[in-house]
Amino acid sequence: MSERFAERLTRRIDASGSHLCVGLDPRADRIEGDIGDFLRQVVAETAEHAAAFKPNIAYFEALGSAGFKLLEELLAEMPAEVPVVLDVKRSDIGETQKHYAKAYFENWDVDAVTLNAYLGFDTVEPFLHYEGKGVYLLGVTSNPGAADMELRQMEGRYAFEHVQDMAARAKGMPGDVGFVVGLTNMSGEVLSRVIDAPLLIPGLGAQGGNLDALDTAGRQAPLLINSSRGILFAEPEKSFFEKAEEAKRSIEVALAAKADIPSVEK
Repeated sequence: MSERFAERLTRRIDASGSHLCVGLDPRADRIEGDIGDFLRQVVAETAEHAAAFKPNIAYFEALGSAGFKLLEELLAEMPAEVPVVLDVKRSDIGETQKHYAKAYFENWDVDAVTLNAYLGFDTVEPFLHYEGKGVYLLGVTSNPGAADMELRQMEGRYAFEHVQDMAARAKGMPGDVGFVVGLTNMSGEVLSRVIDAPLLIPGLGAQGGNLDALDTAGRQAPLLINSSRGILFAEPEKSFFEKAEEAKRSIEVALAAKADIPSVEK
């Protein structure tokens, strides 16, 4: 049996001593020179400190056919030891989702994708038939509009808790189920209801999220803390290596202070 996604991610976190996920958002309005060269430099300089990379497909799509070509090239060049989470947030009927799953897991061979599960479990299921792959379902996202749906009460529970029920329905399937939970909406009340599953945690830095909100005590599933703009565009006087190293260090210190396990920083 092949290694599951959560196992591979845990192995990478242990090897790198890092929970940092480096977001790759090629914003043409903020990048001078060749975008491909820029992204390749980011990957080369941050790989040592990255538990995972997260390309956001929207920024590549905005570049047209050249953006898709660049994404394919970049994925083919990624360091083999670093998992790739492709941020696509797809949501469609099951038959269509089968083709999205084929595109991402077969054609591009990424390790995991983000999905919007609000159309139901049958729209998630096609992705769960792939061994060694994972999905991160939108749980509590980092935008203010999370209050419109995800944090609405439904039958005495938040809407995102109903999404979490899909993890139990996926038990026994080859793929792993995790959740996106943003720091900006991570209150103690919310976190107390988030199950122990792999988490992808955006919202740090430019979106206003603070690691003090993240209490990891008792959690065993692997966590990824994403930083995109903070590494790509903030403090241009610093190298990508320096910014990734600093982000990794601050994340590990914060996690160690909140958790009941020692820091894995190396």
